Amino acid sequence: MKLTCLSKGNGVHYPPCHMLELCGFRLLLECPIDLSAIDVFNPITAVSQIDPLGFICAEPWYKAAKNLHLWNVSLIDVVLISTPAGLLGLPFLTRNPKFSAKIYATEATMKIGRLMMDDLVSMHAEYVQFYGHGNTAFPEWMGWDKLERLPLKLRETAIGEDAEELGCWLPLYSAAEIDVCMEKIQALKYAEEACYSCTIVLKAFSSGLEIGSSNWKINAPRRNLVYISNSIFESSQALGFDYDSLQGADLVLFSDMTSVNDIEEDFCHIGCSTIICRTIMADEDEITKLLLENSEILEENDKMNFITCSIADSVREGGSVLIPIGRFGAVLQLLELISNLLVSLSLEVPIFMISTTAEQALTFTNAIPEWLCKKRQQKLFCGEPLFGHVELGKARKLHVFPLLYSSDLPLTWREPCIVFTPHWTLRLGAAVHLLNRWHEDPRCLLILEQGIDIEMALSPFKPIAIRVLQCSFLSGIPSHKIYPLLVMLKPKLVLVHEDLRHICTSRGGKNLFSFLFYSMASTLCVPNLKDDFGGRLMTDLAARLQPRRLTSKEMAIARLRAKVVLNQGRVHVVCPKKPSLANSRMLLWGYVDAVQLLAALKAKGLNCSIAKRDEVTVPDDDSRSVRILVSEEAVIETSATRTVICTTDAALAKLIYEILPSVCDGI
Repeated sequence: MKLTCLSKGNGVHYPPCHMLELCGFRLLLECPIDLSAIDVFNPITAVSQIDPLGFICAEPWYKAAKNLHLWNVSLIDVVLISTPAGLLGLPFLTRNPKFSAKIYATEATMKIGRLMMDDLVSMHAEYVQFYGHGNTAFPEWMGWDKLERLPLKLRETAIGEDAEELGCWLPLYSAAEIDVCMEKIQALKYAEEACYSCTIVLKAFSSGLEIGSSNWKINAPRRNLVYISNSIFESSQALGFDYDSLQGADLVLFSDMTSVNDIEEDFCHIGCSTIICRTIMADEDEITKLLLENSEILEENDKMNFITCSIADSVREGGSVLIPIGRFGAVLQLLELISNLLVSLSLEVPIFMISTTAEQALTFTNAIPEWLCKKRQQKLFCGEPLFGHVELGKARKLHVFPLLYSSDLPLTWREPCIVFTPHWTLRLGAAVHLLNRWHEDPRCLLILEQGIDIEMALSPFKPIAIRVLQCSFLSGIPSHKIYPLLVMLKPKLVLVHEDLRHICTSRGGKNLFSFLFYSMASTLCVPNLKDDFGGRLMTDLAARLQPRRLTSKEMAIARLRAKVVLNQGRVHVVCPKKPSLANSRMLLWGYVDAVQLLAALKAKGLNCSIAKRDEVTVPDDDSRSVRILVSEEAVIETSATRTVICTTDAALAKLIYEILPSVCDGI
C-alpha cells in the first residue's frame, strides 16, 4: 500500500487531498477547490474597476487541489468524497474524457455538494456578464509579465512560492458539466456497503462535521483501514462522530489537520504523559466519557450566543448585519438563535436569505433525518419541525430570494435587516454588493469565519467602517482527544501528517500503536500488516472432502480441487466446473521408515532385503541413506529427505508405490 499526500488543505472549505494505492487500485480521497485563492481577483462592485491595489480584474479561474493536476486522471480508479467541500472540484475531473473512476459519496453530501456547485456557477455568471468569456486556454492575466506585476502576497497566492501552483488554475465548469458529474456518483445511505471490483468494500459513517459528512471504512483482502476526515464528536445539527463503527481496523489514516492550528492554544497534547497514562489505565467506558466530554459544544454555544448578542446590538443601533458564512449547519443554528433573541427583545427585524439554492437547501434538511443529531431526530418522532426556519418562513420572518435583484425583493426589503448570503470569500454573490453598500456604516456588522485573510478579503472595499466579527466554528478533533480516540479504535498502525509529529510522539508511557508520518508531495510506502489472509470454504465443497489423519494423529488433511473467487472483498473457495479427482495420483510426503517399508513389501509377497552398509554409496549430504533390494528387479533408496524407486518393471513400480502410503503420510 502507498499513500501520497497531494494537499494538506486549509480548514473546512479546503479539506486535505490524498492518493491511496491499495490492492492495485488508486483511490483519490477528496477533490476540493481552494476557493480562498479567488481573493486575488477584484470583486464586481459599483466602484471603479481600475484597481490601484493590484487585484486581477478578469473572469476568475479556480484553483484545484495542489499537485492533483500532475496525475493522469485515467489512472484513478476510485474517488471517495467525505464532505460537500470535497466534491466541488470533481467536475474538473469528470469533464476529462479519460476519466473513468467510480465515485462514492453519501446521499446528503452529494445533494448539498450539488447545491454548492450550482450556486457557484450562478454567482460566477455575474463575472461572465461583466467581462465576457475570456480565453479558456490561456487567459491574459496568466501571462508571466502580468503575474510579475502582482503584489507579493497576491503573487504567492496565485502561483505559490516557486511558481509550482500555476497549473492548478482551471476555468469553472458549466451547469451541464455538473449534471454529467452527478450522474457518475454512486450515492450511499448511512453505513451502506459498496464494493469496487469485488475487491474493496467501502462504508461511510458520520463524521459529525456537517450534515452528510462522513468517515470511511475500507476493507480489502489484506488491508483493513479507516480514513478519518475532519470530525466532530457532538454537533447541534448533524449526527455526531460515529467512532464505534470504525473499531477493529488494522490501520488508521488520520487526515484531520485541525489540531495543527490549535497546538499553541491547547497544551494538553496527545504526547503528554498525563493524557497517555490516563488513557492507558482507563477502561472503555472512561475513554468514551472522555471523548464525549462536552466542553467543545459548550464553548461553541458561548460563541453562538456572543454572535447573536452582537447582531442584536447592531440592529438596535439601526445597522444591518451581513453573514456570508459557508458552514450550512452554522447557518441553520444561527437562524434559530437569532430569531429567538429577536423575539425576546421584541425586535421586528427582517431576516433574508439570498441564494439561488437557498430554498432547495432549506427544504432538503427535512428529508435526511438519518444524518441529523439525536435531538433533531426526536423532533421528527414528536411531529415537530426539524429546524426553526420552517416556523420562521410560516411567520414571514424569514424571506428567501434567489437573487439580490429579484423582482419581489424590493417589496419586502427593509433596513436594518439581517442577511445570510454567499460567498465567504467576499468575491462572489450578493455579499459583494451588500458589503459595498454598508462598508462605510459603523453601525453595520459583518460576520466572517476564522481562517479567512481579512486584509486581502476587505482590501477592495476600503475605506472600512463596518464592524467585523471573525468567528471560529466548531470543527475537527481537539488534540487532547486524538490519543483516546486511537486507543478506542485499537489500530496497529496510524498514518499522520508530518506537521502532527511532535504531538503524536509520546513523552511518557508506552504507545499502544505505531505511527508513520507522511508529508506533502511525497509517497509513503506502508508495510504489510498481514502476511496471509483467510478464505471461506463453501459448504458444498466442504461436504465432498475426505480428510485423512496424519501418522502423528495431530491433524487430518484432505486434497481438493477448487476455484478461488474474490467477492465483496472476501476470498471464497468454491467447487470447480470440472469435478472429479478420483483417479489423481496420491501425493506423498514425510520420512519413510526403511524397516516398516521392508515389512510392508514382504507382506505383499515380495522377496526383499536391506543392502549391507558397505554396498551402499552414501551421498556426502546424507549419512542415513538405506537401500532396499526387491526381487533383484528393483532398488528402493530412502533417506530423511527423499525416496527413489528404480526399476524397469512398470507393474512392480506401481505395486511398490501403492505400498508406500502405508508407511508415510499422503493424500
